Amino acid sequence: MTPVHEISPDHLSIEKIGALQSAGAQLRLSAQSREKIRHCRAYLDQKLSATDDLLYGINTGFGSLCDIRISQEDIEQLQLNLVTSHAAGMGDVAPLDVVRLMLLLKIQSLSYGHSGVREDVVDRLIDFYNAGILPVVYELGSLGASGDLAPLAHLSLPLVGLGEVWYEGQRTAADVVLKKMGWKPLVFKAKEALALLNGTQFSAAYAVWCLLESRRLADQADFNAAIGYDAFNCRLSPLDEHIHQIRPHEGQVVTAKKIRDILHNSAIAAANKTSVQDPYAFRCVPQVHGASRDALAYIEKMVTTEVNSVTDNPNIFPDDDLIVSGGNFHAQPLALPLDHLALALSEYGSISERRVYQLISGQRGLPAFLTAKPGLNSGLMIAQYTAASIVSQNKTLCVPASADSIVSCNGQEDHVSMAANAATKARRVVLNLERLLAIEFMTAMQALEFRRPLRSADGIEAVLEKYRLQVPRLEEDRILHDDMEQTLLFLRGVST
Repeated sequence: MTPVHEISPDHLSIEKIGALQSAGAQLRLSAQSREKIRHCRAYLDQKLSATDDLLYGINTGFGSLCDIRISQEDIEQLQLNLVTSHAAGMGDVAPLDVVRLMLLLKIQSLSYGHSGVREDVVDRLIDFYNAGILPVVYELGSLGASGDLAPLAHLSLPLVGLGEVWYEGQRTAADVVLKKMGWKPLVFKAKEALALLNGTQFSAAYAVWCLLESRRLADQADFNAAIGYDAFNCRLSPLDEHIHQIRPHEGQVVTAKKIRDILHNSAIAAANKTSVQDPYAFRCVPQVHGASRDALAYIEKMVTTEVNSVTDNPNIFPDDDLIVSGGNFHAQPLALPLDHLALALSEYGSISERRVYQLISGQRGLPAFLTAKPGLNSGLMIAQYTAASIVSQNKTLCVPASADSIVSCNGQEDHVSMAANAATKARRVVLNLERLLAIEFMTAMQALEFRRPLRSADGIEAVLEKYRLQVPRLEEDRILHDDMEQTLLFLRGVST
């Protein structure tokens, strides 16, 4: 039976979001959220009928046009014009798993009852989510200031029968899919299009996706390092808990313990060592990995707050008889963490490539490039080149998007966050890190088998046995691209 998640004011954690995505859960609006939405909309309708005050985006133009009054009979046209004019995205289309997250996060934000939309709007978003109808959204266009305007406009177009959607594996005109589902296009009422377009759900969806992947990759990086400790015949002293008790950064302490636990009962680790100290890429794993792990914890805290927030404008407080125009759509609270995320993940990849370099360098009894017949065979020589090129690209992607700001909208939006650019490039760093860790895993496992007859820890040996069923040991040169891609797929399917 398909699980059902009730949208409610309850705290939505990154872990919970990941579980919903993995389980393919359906959404349902809770009675509490439904009442909040109704209450807010009823207040807004009453306010519109009882006042001549200018209410931003409700009976005025948008941005620098905020002082232009819109007549009552033009309000619906105003909302439609907002969606169509702001659907100005370009570039690559956003990945489907990110768009699905966008829908979830937009539904959650609207459910708090401070946005003034009708139930019909939220219900239709839920219909899209549950039916797997995912709007075509473009990556380029958001400044992360008045929210992710262009991407959210493309997310909203299909609600009124415009734009395109992905449905049943096909990219199709939205009106065709609406007819197939028997759904009439919505007609937006006052404030509704603005509530949909204002918000940070594009940047936040990328952030959530990146964090979910980062959890797995952080653990994989620690597992790789553990293999490398034995493959390079390293001392275990850098993992000694005494060291970390006197510099007790949480990530450092956790990383050292994880690697100690992975290497428990390793015969290689227990064997005599000839080197007094190991290179930093091995010796300083707890400090480097640990710092990135602590960064991820901070970033998750920031992103979790964002996904449990109302980020459109203006905000409506019916119980206090208030409609307040502010700046909750400004994505600076995401822009800085997303730039930090790219840097933290890039460091995992940087030190991973250095371990690859050490393992193929012909030291500590290992043959050059981890091939039994170097010269005739190049072994894993060029795998390190590939890793180096990816690391270099990651360094470029770590240039902070949030350091930039370009004035827009006739100076009304004079400081912007560029969170969307930070978000899309952070995703590229995530994908690059996954590739780097696959290369390191492949290299470390190849090196480990040159330590025979000594064996590593039981957990590592068990994974190696399964891995060799998918990627055989490299005896003679073959196409490494195939091995690296197969390794990446193997790691996606194995919990370490």
